Amino acid sequence: MTTAKFTRGNRVSTVLARKLGGELLRLRDEASLTQPQAAAALSATAAKVAKMERGWVPFRDPDIRILCELYGVTDPKVVERLLSLAKTDRERRKAKGWWNQYPELRSLVEYVALEEIATGVRTWQGAFIPGLLQTPDYARALAVGNADWDDPDEIERFVEAKVARQARLTDDKPISLWAVVGEGALRQLVGGREVMRVQLARLVEASRLPNVKLQVVPFLSGSHPGMTSAFSVVSFAEPGAMDVVYMDTTSSTLWLESEADAARHNATFERIARNGLALRDSVALIERIRKEL
Repeated sequence: MTTAKFTRGNRVSTVLARKLGGELLRLRDEASLTQPQAAAALSATAAKVAKMERGWVPFRDPDIRILCELYGVTDPKVVERLLSLAKTDRERRKAKGWWNQYPELRSLVEYVALEEIATGVRTWQGAFIPGLLQTPDYARALAVGNADWDDPDEIERFVEAKVARQARLTDDKPISLWAVVGEGALRQLVGGREVMRVQLARLVEASRLPNVKLQVVPFLSGSHPGMTSAFSVVSFAEPGAMDVVYMDTTSSTLWLESEADAARHNATFERIARNGLALRDSVALIERIRKEL
């Protein structure tokens, strides 16, 4: 469990680099080799290998190929997955994206940057509408309710940034979004009745997009695995290949970066989704709640 990004001097430890470094460390351990032995194969120092395994430096493709050969990795799919992960991390480090203009995003900056290059997001939210589906007024009301802002102008910039994120749903290579939302999030009057009516209409509209799958977990479903926490699983390739788990708490932003964590949360997400209504029934419930307002 780690925070989203670490810095040390001019070096940055990113989510993707730590994930790749962790996989290479696991492969080295399975091969019963030491850091000095890996360093010798790379004609480098053990300190460099340590930095690689901790995600402090970007990875070169030749280094990955040499280490895979040294560690006895013969499956070309495994090698290509590691190379793809390294390429994605390098692109992420070089990117000068729009999100860098918004310091108001705070701990969300790393998540938004990854969302920009992700192929898919699975998100479970029991208390509020997921950010990719929020209207400006709803996002503003959430921010005001959070009461963590010194300057009202910061809230407007924050809302502007959150709305900008939503372009990923309709761009040339739209992100695939599977959102499961608790019924309580639909009934909580964030911003008042009119704000919620517009917000619920936005959910119905978004559900018609071919890349959006929206489900509601109704109150009547009873106890389910998602009652203790909300989370998102971010994917960068085929499902399960490079997934990382994002969790935002009141005190910190957390990333779970191991294959085991990703697999566990994907399984939990699917169990939560099984407690949800079918897609058509979910939209019907949203429209019914909207009419009640």
